[in-house]
Amino acid sequence: MDCRMVCRVGLVQMADMHYLQMSHANGGMCFVSGNGLQNGVQGRISADGRHALPPDVSRQWRDVFWLALFVLHLILVGFVLGVLGYNRFKTKDRLNIDKYTMGFLENQAGLTEDYWPMYALAAGVGTILGWIWLSLLGSLANGMMKIAVHFLTTYLAVISVLCFWGKQFAWGVVFAIGAALQFLYVISVIDRLPFTMLVLRRAVKMVWSLPEVMGVSCGFMLVMLLWLALWSFGVAGVVALSLGDSGRWWLLLVFSISLFWTGAVLCNIVHVIVSGMVFLVLIHGGRDVESMPSKPLVNSLQFAMTKSFGSICYGSLFTAAIRTLRWEIRGIRSKIGNNECLLCLVDFLFHLVETLVRFFNKYAYVQIAVYGKNFNHSARDAWELFQSTGVEALVAYDCSGAVLLMGTVLGGLVVGTCSGVWTRIHHPDRVIMVGSTAMLIGMILVGLAMVVIESAVTSIYICYAEDPLLIHRWDAEFFLQMSETLHQRLQHRSARAREVLRRFDGQTQQTLAA
Repeated sequence: MDCRMVCRVGLVQMADMHYLQMSHANGGMCFVSGNGLQNGVQGRISADGRHALPPDVSRQWRDVFWLALFVLHLILVGFVLGVLGYNRFKTKDRLNIDKYTMGFLENQAGLTEDYWPMYALAAGVGTILGWIWLSLLGSLANGMMKIAVHFLTTYLAVISVLCFWGKQFAWGVVFAIGAALQFLYVISVIDRLPFTMLVLRRAVKMVWSLPEVMGVSCGFMLVMLLWLALWSFGVAGVVALSLGDSGRWWLLLVFSISLFWTGAVLCNIVHVIVSGMVFLVLIHGGRDVESMPSKPLVNSLQFAMTKSFGSICYGSLFTAAIRTLRWEIRGIRSKIGNNECLLCLVDFLFHLVETLVRFFNKYAYVQIAVYGKNFNHSARDAWELFQSTGVEALVAYDCSGAVLLMGTVLGGLVVGTCSGVWTRIHHPDRVIMVGSTAMLIGMILVGLAMVVIESAVTSIYICYAEDPLLIHRWDAEFFLQMSETLHQRLQHRSARAREVLRRFDGQTQQTLAA
């Protein structure tokens, strides 16, 4: 038996011993660790060794303020979009809005229907890309994710060159910086990609075994398309509005932030639903076992759209931006080397972002799905669970969220390119304006397909932290690979800590000697 096999056997034995000790200490009852234990919730071991989900506690409405704010925002934004789109629909200045801008802003001829078809193309292409992703999920997902990682840098660079060629220098610089950051990030995490692809393949395996969650993703794509019909109608009216470019850009920025929040809410509703389903499958040992609750998908959908909806609205505002910033800082931090001044600055930013991650992270949605907590409580409990078990080292090493984001951005760029090319033919002065907003449409629609994979990944990590044997029972080989990687990452962190301590002791001795 070689060293690798000995290590694997030892890991399984350690997990078994830990699990048996936990059961014995509690009189034959296996308590759910982390959040379940903190809340006094306990799960039982049945006679056949399967886990049962903790007894369902009465769920309460959470983060109601953010629910009300989101609904009010939808009503107000929808009304304004309808007014702006209708003002230029078939007739110029139908509602006499131009009289309020006459004399201090430029007034140009333009109709809503001049630009609305470009956004219809964006919605169509984005939907097709999303459906292609879902349909090829089981067979070509690994290859598609590799293409997203390696092709995005080239695509950004090409668009940057085209922007410079079209004398859009500011946008050329933006895309060039994006290409450089993407290249640097991929270089900084290139050694993590094999493990990341392993996790993504197992997540795809899980999702592919639950075809109903694919239907949920498609259903919310259709909901998004209904909202996009109104949003694009209003935005097309803004592009045709009698305002200067600065005025149009400010309005487009406001409506883009609104669309981003709306799209993030829909994505995270899917996230909560899929996370709840995956958690149930893992903790019960299969989707067809007798202990599985009846109508789990309907129950998850009901909770996500009612009592947990406020928490989803709240988390959707901040989580994506904080996650992206954290990925970039981690990538830069790992490649700084011995530049102590720069390392000090990056460490300050890193610890600041880590503090924010404690209260805003994607793993909160699993806690929301399973336990029905508010968002901040869920995020804090999830992060404390990872830190108390050491799984945070594995989560930090995994880049699956970044890889899925790359695929989402690439899909958005393709959609923006299609709409931008059509716009250049008919309205060359509006290419960037239409192309950039069309890109956001594409990212949201493709993101609704990608989120099912991310939900499976987050649920797998939460279950691994709660009880590693849940993963061992589902996929023993994957469990061993995760355990080996976790052991390696903990050793790496320990070695870094010893190195920092050694350098600190050396500097202290030099100071005392001086």
